[in-house]
Amino acid sequence: MTAAPAVDAAEAAARREIEAANRLAGRDAIRIGVLTPLTPPGDTSAGGLVARGARLGAEYVHEHGGVRGRRVELVLQNDQETTLEEGMAASAARGLRRLVDEQGVLAALGQWHLRTAGAVAETAEELGVPVFIENGHSTVTEGRRTVFRTYFSIADRVPLMLDFLASQGLRRLAVLVADTVFGLTTADELGQYGRREHGMELLRFDFPQETVEDVRAELRQVRDWAPDAIVNDGVIRTNYLFLAQAAELGLRPSVPMMVTFGFPMRSADFWRLAGPAGNGILWPATRYRPSWDGLTEIGRWFTARYVERYRDFPPDTALSAFTDVTILARALEAAESDRREELIEALEAQEFQTWRGPVRFVRGPRHWHHTPPDLLLMQYQEVGQSFDEAAIVYPSAERTRPYRPPEELG
Repeated sequence: MTAAPAVDAAEAAARREIEAANRLAGRDAIRIGVLTPLTPPGDTSAGGLVARGARLGAEYVHEHGGVRGRRVELVLQNDQETTLEEGMAASAARGLRRLVDEQGVLAALGQWHLRTAGAVAETAEELGVPVFIENGHSTVTEGRRTVFRTYFSIADRVPLMLDFLASQGLRRLAVLVADTVFGLTTADELGQYGRREHGMELLRFDFPQETVEDVRAELRQVRDWAPDAIVNDGVIRTNYLFLAQAAELGLRPSVPMMVTFGFPMRSADFWRLAGPAGNGILWPATRYRPSWDGLTEIGRWFTARYVERYRDFPPDTALSAFTDVTILARALEAAESDRREELIEALEAQEFQTWRGPVRFVRGPRHWHHTPPDLLLMQYQEVGQSFDEAAIVYPSAERTRPYRPPEELG
């Protein structure tokens, strides 16, 4: 009985962000869709951050000349709207069709879940509408004319993660997996790369993301197997479940643990939910935090505006949505028309200034329509640290402090 008001609040907050942006749009605005999760089982926190980022992207465009003298109007669509009737992927694909057929958007962004990205990408190809993906699906852009990404993929992060563990002599890995598309795909990639490149041994357990409550029996097997490290390949709820029960059985913080995406960067939530068992956690991340001096002018504008408005440093989920709106605006400027085909041609032909410097979208053999940021491995080394205080431990050229194994953390 208490969940519905929170759900309503999450969706309402996201809609307020878009409405605030659209007060500046005026007539004859260029319409860009924001297709993102606003209700469960989608990640509503991510959807809210996407809405914030898109709003600031529209504001940046308004304040820097618009698009051929016109402004941007954002059209928000909950990609979970019909999930209960037809599943997440079909719901998201239907949402894109609504944005194109009913709302007339020229492009869309905001796809957060890997399990919806493939269906949305296929629909984008059918409709000929450019779409930006905000998740780590390794192959979603490959060979497709309409699909673009500025975020990093699973295929980008796995070598970084396992090369580091191997460099520390940690080759015997227990892998705890949530059965989402992200979890299963990441686990498969970890197994293939780890065995091929480093001769690693892996003990893997898969769990149902939505229903698992007790992993103690499997963790006892992990404890008996005596791994060098644990890879926590859950998705938020299961991340914290795996961590808490590992601590209960003495596996944390005594055994090194690495998670597969950057949720620890939400520092306040992380320490509230993880407690002392989170100390020493490692995670892959972009080179992006308050102390980094590599932000460009547009990156500084974004972070300053976000901090002013929301009293917090923006996570990369919001940053990606902001970046994608500004790229679409500049591509529309270059296209000199509202035709989607010419917009796609401009996205492929132009170079775009972003928070980390210029990016291009080429049809490359490894990164097709995808320009990932530089990646780092970060580690919390004291309970309660903010993510800006966390150590960068790998690669060595970017290291701010050495990696600290459990015995050095106390």
